[in-house]
Amino acid sequence: MAAVDPPSWFVVSLHYVAPLRAVDAAMKAHVAFLEQHRRAGVFIAWGRKVPRTGGIILACGDSRAAIERIMQDDPFVAGHLAEVEVTEFLPKPPAVVDGIRRLLDTKARKP
Repeated sequence: MAAVDPPSWFVVSLHYVAPLRAVDAAMKAHVAFLEQHRRAGVFIAWGRKVPRTGGIILACGDSRAAIERIMQDDPFVAGHLAEVEVTEFLPKPPAVVDGIRRLLDTKARKP
């Protein structure tokens, strides 16, 4: 059996382009989107930027294009409240990366 390449890692940067009151109005839908993709094993962690100019998402996926497609469904992006930039990176150190992969594998197997 051929070895399967591990998923690529990405930093997704959102930059707000709308007033915070519009961002806040879409927050519940945005968090539901984040949780949906966390349960699917794509999003690992996320949070607001400081100062509050947008947010960051740590993601794993098959390709940058796949993450970019997912992000088009984010209520912030679809609603023209934020612009998105997806950056692929090579995570280090290996022990930490392996630990996170094991954690994600365990979570993916739970109902």
